[in-house]
Parts: sequence; structure tokens; C-alpha cells
Amino acid sequence: MDSETGRYKEIMKKNLTKGNGVPIYTPWGYTMDEHRKNVLNRLRRIEGQIRGLERMVEQEAPCADVLTQLSAATAAMKKTGIVIIQANLRRCINEATQDPDKTMDDFQKALSRYIGMS
Repeated sequence: MDSETGRYKEIMKKNLTKGNGVPIYTPWGYTMDEHRKNVLNRLRRIEGQIRGLERMVEQEAPCADVLTQLSAATAAMKKTGIVIIQANLRRCINEATQDPDKTMDDFQKALSRYIGMS
């Protein structure tokens, strides 16, 4: 193996494992950054909470229990939204060099929709 191929493999290994030696793959074989992995894990937990709520309603669980679980799912959604906003704010700032006005307008509209949801 020549030195260029060796360097390429080393760079790819570092990128594919985020430097800690543990590959990050999606079910389709693509690598995934830590932020996206974090958001997807949060959404999967929320999905489980929603399924649990569905079962509670089907089984006629006490109203207070259903509302408690609904509150927990809502809080988890809000926290996930904050994580997404933080990541997109960075991306918006980075993309603003291409079309700063449009980028910031789009982000402000999305942020307004999210705040209005609260």
C-alpha cells in the first residue's frame, strides 16, 4: 500500500468513527454526525412515549396519568426543538455568506413558528 492510500484510509477511519474508533452508521450504511444521531435518538424516545400514551388511552388509564405522560412528551419535543434550533443557528450563520438576508429570514420564520407552538 502506498503512502497516499494509507493516509486516505487513516483520514476516512477518523471521519467515520468521529475519532473514537466507534463507527457511526445509519441503517442504510451512511455515516451520521453526533448531532443528527442525538436528534434521532430523542425523536425515537418521543415516538415511544406517544405509543405509550396511545396504549394508555386505549386501556382507559386515569386522566391524571395520561396528562402526566402527555406533559413529558411535550417537554421532550420542546427540548428536541431547542437542540435543532441551536444546530441550525450555527448553520444559518455559516450559510449567511451566500445569501444572508434570505437565510436569516427563513430561520426567523421557522423560529417564530416554533415559539408560537409553545
